[in-house]
Amino acid sequence: MERWLVTIETNCTDPSREKECNEWYDGTHVPDVLSTPGMLRATRYENPTPGEGRGKYLALYEFDTEDLLQTMAVLNDNMCKWGEQGRLSPLLQIISGCFYRRMAPPVIKRKRR
Repeated sequence: MERWLVTIETNCTDPSREKECNEWYDGTHVPDVLSTPGMLRATRYENPTPGEGRGKYLALYEFDTEDLLQTMAVLNDNMCKWGEQGRLSPLLQIISGCFYRRMAPPVIKRKRR
C-alpha cells in the first residue's frame, strides 16, 4: 500500500454564509469522503489572509491505496452519488487540488529529558 495526501484549496461562494458552508463541510462532506475505502483522515485549515487566486480553506485528506486510479474512481462515483442525493453544497468553490505520494514516514519531534 502507498500512503497519499490530497490537498484541496476552497472558498465559500457567499461570504455571508461561511459558517453554513463550514458546518456542511465538517458535518457532511468530510464524513462522506472518509467513507471511501482507503481514506484514513481529513484535516482542515483556514488562511485568514489568502493571496490572490488562493483558497481561504485547505483540506488535507490522507489515504492508503494499492491503486490510486481505482481509489479516485470510487471517490468520483461517490461524489456523483452524493450530488444526486443533494449532499454537495453550491457554496463550495474548489480553487485547486493536488496529489502527493508519501516518500518517507513522518518525523516526530521527541521531547528532551
